[in-house]
Amino acid sequence: MKSEQTTYRVSDEESLLNRHSVLPFKQEEERNILIVDDEDGVRRLFKMHLCEHYPCATAASVEEALWILEKTPFALVLTDIIMPGRSGIELLREVKKNYPETVAVVISGMDRTQRILDAVRLGAYDYLLKPIDLYVLDATVERALQHRALLNSARIYKQELKRRNLELVESKAKLEESKAQLERLQSQITQNEKMASLGQLAAGVAHELNNPAGFILGNMEILRDGATNLEKLFRFYQSLPLTEEQTVQISNIRSDACNELKFEDLHSIVADCCEGAERIREVVQNLKIFSRLDKTEFKKVDIHEGLESTIRLLSNYYNTGQINLERDYGELPVVDCFAGQLNQVWLNLLVNAAHALKDGGVVKIRTQSEGDKVVVTISDNGCGIPSQNLNRIFDSFFTTKPVGEGTGLGLSVTYGIIERHGGTICVESQVNKGTTFTISLPTDIGASRRVDEEKTDEFELHEFVESAGLSF
Repeated sequence: MKSEQTTYRVSDEESLLNRHSVLPFKQEEERNILIVDDEDGVRRLFKMHLCEHYPCATAASVEEALWILEKTPFALVLTDIIMPGRSGIELLREVKKNYPETVAVVISGMDRTQRILDAVRLGAYDYLLKPIDLYVLDATVERALQHRALLNSARIYKQELKRRNLELVESKAKLEESKAQLERLQSQITQNEKMASLGQLAAGVAHELNNPAGFILGNMEILRDGATNLEKLFRFYQSLPLTEEQTVQISNIRSDACNELKFEDLHSIVADCCEGAERIREVVQNLKIFSRLDKTEFKKVDIHEGLESTIRLLSNYYNTGQINLERDYGELPVVDCFAGQLNQVWLNLLVNAAHALKDGGVVKIRTQSEGDKVVVTISDNGCGIPSQNLNRIFDSFFTTKPVGEGTGLGLSVTYGIIERHGGTICVESQVNKGTTFTISLPTDIGASRRVDEEKTDEFELHEFVESAGLSF
């Protein structure tokens, strides 16, 4: 049977194509051997000996070998050094460059140390001398294939290690993102708890302030009427003819009891008390409008009413004369929303605008209707926001304020409220020129967005109390 094996030679392209048609299939490529030698007898001998255990092909020159390698992958190349045309050393270079997964073994009759070193430097696994014992050839081929298998396993392991490292990096990123989300959720839960308590406190404070303010106003009306009647009576007594002794007695009593208190002063005191009580009532009413403690359902709301109630509550910023507030209100339809949450948006933006104007300046509020949307623009000519921070200002816990002055939640909460209402918020800013926030809200966000949307976590009353400088 061995004597009938065919030796492949370069004749024409058709013969080469026919030879490749009998090469092993892809699953057998891990043991393919290409024998390259210009001597037909050597090629035939090696192939006859190896083909019992390995799929073999032969080539008579480097050009033919490269052509075959280009068409079919081989695990091992057995090559001579001295051949017509290009040498085996050049074949080693090509194999190392273009087929790194292919192992090469040199079988040559040249016993020169420098040639052997050159072959090894170029990546040859071994260098065998002719004539060669076929058993030595078997052992060398098997070791070379095992070496290749180990290298491939190491390469696959390295690739798998890289893949798993990438997965670990991605997992770490996901864990960090999850951690950030958890922190946000924990913060929101904390705010929920605070808002539940502060909401009850605000409702109680509003009620308790409203009642005594009503008492004061009612009693001041009675006191004012009584003072007027007493003044009339006193004027009448003064008009009566009295003896000199009675006149002295009345003068002494008036001096001791009233301490020269004039009726004009009494009327002024009553008026001041009435004005103070009215202010208390107005603050309570503004607080109720702002927080909607009495109307927390989803409903249609006048945006201008919410803006004005927020501005009144921020009187310590906008009534001092240091900041000039300009309003440019357009004709707006009512908006479907949670009023308390939207008022929190106006609060955060107006407080931030005031903080940006440490040395005074202008804050402009502009409203307009655009189709089925309402657009509110709040701008200032303050210090502005650096460009590197613009993409982060809506991130939770990001703040440019000193430690202890800001939580980094105001704009994050604002963004969440606007997004929950189906709107958008964008910012434009230049350092030392000012900042503009533009909020676009649909007039009706639809029934699908009205399910369980009432969340008091975004109404940060604690930030309102602290940053706005109010105390109740």
